[in-house]
This record gives sequence, structure tokens and C-alpha cells, in this order.
Amino acid sequence: MRSPVRGLSPSDSEEASDSTPLLQDAPRAEAAPVCCSARYNLAVLAFFGFFVLYALRVNLSVALVDMVDSNTTLIDNRTSKECTEHSASNKVLHNQTGKRYHWDAETQGWILGSFFYGYIITQIPGGYIARKMGGKLLLGFGVLGTTVFTLLTPIAADVGVGALIVLRALEGLGEGVTFPAMHAMWSSWAPPLERSRLLSISYAGAQLGTVISLPLSGIICFYMNWTYVFYLFGVVGIIWFVLWIWLVSDIPETHKTISHHEKEYILSSLKNQLSSQKSVPWIPMLKSLPLWAIVAAHFSYNWTFYTLLTLLPTYMKEILRFSVQKNGILSAVPYFGCWLCMILSGQAADHLRVKWNFSTICVRRVFSLIGMIGPAVFLVAAGFIGCDYSLAVAFLTISTTLGGFSSSGFNINHLDIAPSYAGILLGITNTFATIPGMVGPVIAKSLTPENTIREWQTVFWIAAAINVFGATFFTLFAKGEVQNWALDDHHGHRN
Repeated sequence: MRSPVRGLSPSDSEEASDSTPLLQDAPRAEAAPVCCSARYNLAVLAFFGFFVLYALRVNLSVALVDMVDSNTTLIDNRTSKECTEHSASNKVLHNQTGKRYHWDAETQGWILGSFFYGYIITQIPGGYIARKMGGKLLLGFGVLGTTVFTLLTPIAADVGVGALIVLRALEGLGEGVTFPAMHAMWSSWAPPLERSRLLSISYAGAQLGTVISLPLSGIICFYMNWTYVFYLFGVVGIIWFVLWIWLVSDIPETHKTISHHEKEYILSSLKNQLSSQKSVPWIPMLKSLPLWAIVAAHFSYNWTFYTLLTLLPTYMKEILRFSVQKNGILSAVPYFGCWLCMILSGQAADHLRVKWNFSTICVRRVFSLIGMIGPAVFLVAAGFIGCDYSLAVAFLTISTTLGGFSSSGFNINHLDIAPSYAGILLGITNTFATIPGMVGPVIAKSLTPENTIREWQTVFWIAAAINVFGATFFTLFAKGEVQNWALDDHHGHRN
């Protein structure tokens, strides 16, 4: 049989085995049309679901500026004098009818960080429940729960800071099940040669949610008041939930409007990749080096991601003395770049596999290297630009944009090595990947007691080094084929 990889040498046999196992073991079904297909309808609905989730996640960071009494924040001012002031000194009057609270910087940190303490708890349980019961209802009610808690945010803020912290943690609990549930659904819906495209479309909603939510939240706060930020986005979440429950099915076999051709195409493409075992092979799973390769990459990528998301704006405010939060459109530009890159990289990854016969592992390695080394380089560069604000914005945008390549790299490798357990695997890797969001800002604060440029260079170097380590570990130990322990006959032979 002709090798699926052109110009294959004997030493490349490992990569050949993972290119697409099903194509070697079963006749290749003709691809079903994309237009109006059930699988792409699922991707679009998932896109808007993650759009809502990230809009709900980041809107508090914008609203918090108006929620806090400005006199309180002056006490905690750590602005450096190394750079001249970039912000306009004239204050523009806007609607300030929303209630103000006396929360210092430490309290605000607890409010914003409490989300992750709930988020990390439900990752693995979410993947396990999705495998047992399906991801549709789990993801739907995860979004609905997050939406309801968001609607209650103004009430919780009035009750007290403790109530708000608990509410944010509960939002994290609801949102924690969503990514594992979505991965579990794609294990039954995504043909291997369309995985990059379908998953990049669905998860790109998260970036666009950030792009839209940042400036829109600022506009709402400006012309109305901060409470409407939570009410308006909450209503959107409820509308999405109704559409999701109405239009989506857990598996192709139970979908009401899927064509026979598309259903057969999906089922035949996944024929030799799914396991019907009821029990989860926890021990072989946790001993799997390819899984830990994804863990290393996911943890490392998120360290840099959260550094860019939370610390670089702080750097530009306190060192470069320009508050990015005051310009919502400018702060959203990097995430627009990442959203665009995710969509295009998904198309490119599947094109390389289908048209150029690149192996799965080759595509995952290349896209992970670009999506992790690139952001590391520009993150370090951001620490050496002095007081040049324009370059800071440019490097932030380039770094975040390049990170979009990872969406077709390690980020979907769970489905390559164990599609039947993809939700559980993502729960495991995302548990570790949530840690940087919890400890990264704390470590950065401890490394910048004097708040100097040199201290911030150390913060960026550490983040970049972690990213390079994760990319290297993934490149060395990742796999692209379904692992034996993830198949029905992992004690015997492969069909």
C-alpha cells in the first residue's frame, strides 16, 4: 500500500502510522457537503456558545473599573515614573449612576481570581460526565448556569464582597465543564480530516467574545451603567441556551435533520477510532506520555496567555503609563488577531493533511511550535521596548495572534490520541492549564516590588522560558495516532 506521506523514509514509519489510521483500515467515504451540514451547524452554534462564555468571563474586568470608588484605587497606586504619561489628563464625564464600592487592589484581585477556583474543580468531572451522559446538556446547562450567576452579579455586589467572590467561583464551576463537554461531543461528530477546521471554528468564538465584550462593555458602562453589562450579556446567554437545546444532538445517530449521506460519512470515518468500553482506562491513560506532552504544552501556553491577558495591560498602565482599559477597541485588537488566526490555521492544518498528505503529528508539532515559540519571542521583546507604547501594542498583537496557531496544534491533540476519552483528557490538561491563571499574577507581583522595567523583564523571561519548554516537550513526546489503551481491544490486536 502506498504510504500516506509523500517521500516517506523508513525512519518516518511512526508518523505514517498516525496520519489517519482509519484510511488504512477502512474504505474512505466520500466527504459530505459542508453547506448546511449538521456538523458545521454544530460548529457555528458552539462558536456562539463560547462567544457568550468569554463575554461573560471578561466583562467583569471592564465593569470593575466603574464598580470601584476611584478614591480607593489611588491608595494602591504603584505607577512607575520611568516613562512619561501617555494618557490624556482630561477626564470625560460619563454616566456614573451605578453604585460604587470601596474595594482595594487586593480585594479586586480576589474577585477576579475567584473564578479560577471554581473553574479548576469541574474540569475532570466535566469530561467524565460528558463521556457517560453526553456533552449537549452538560455544555448547555454549564453556559446557562454561568449566565444566571452573571445576571445575579449586581445583587451579589450589593450583598457584599464575600457574596460576589462566591458567585464568581460558582460561575467558574459552570464554565469548567464546557470545554471538556465540547471535546466529548466532537469525538462523535468530527471526521479526523476535518478536526482542525471544526474545532478551530467552535473555539474561536472565545476570542471573538473577548473582542466584542471588551469595547461593548466599556460603551455600556459609559452610556448606561455597569449593571447593564451583566444584564445584557446574560440575556444573550439565555437566548443561546434555547437554540442549543433545540437544534443540537449528542451524536449523529440521534440528530433529527442530518442527511443519511453525512451521517454515514461521519460514522465510517470514525469506525476504527472509537471505543465502546464503559469503564475508563485511568491507569494506562495517566501513564501515557503523549497525554503529558499535551499537559506540558497546555500549561505552558496558558502561562504566556494569562501573562498577556492580565499582566501586560498592567505593565502598560503602571510602567508605560497608558491605561489600555480606557480604550476598549485597542485592547481588543490582539484578540481579533488571534480569532482570525484560529480560523485560518484550522483551514490550513486540514489542507496540509488532505491535499499534501502531511501526517497528523507533523501538523500538530509545527502549529504548536509556531503558536508557542512565536508568542514567547514577542513577549520577551515587549520587556525591552523601553517606553515605546506603539511597539508595546504591536508586540502584544503579534504575540496573541501567533498564539492562534496552537488551536490546530496541541489544543486538539486529545482527539487524535484518544477520541473516545477526549473530554476526560481535556479535563486533565485544562486542570493543569488553569493553574497559571491562579498563580501567575501572584508570582509577577512578588517579582516586581519596585515596579521597574528590569523587574518586568524577568517576568516576561520566565513566561517565555516556560512556553519554550512546553513547546519542546510536546514536540519530542507527542503522538498523532490513536493510542492502544483508547481502543476496544487494547489488550489484544487493533482491528
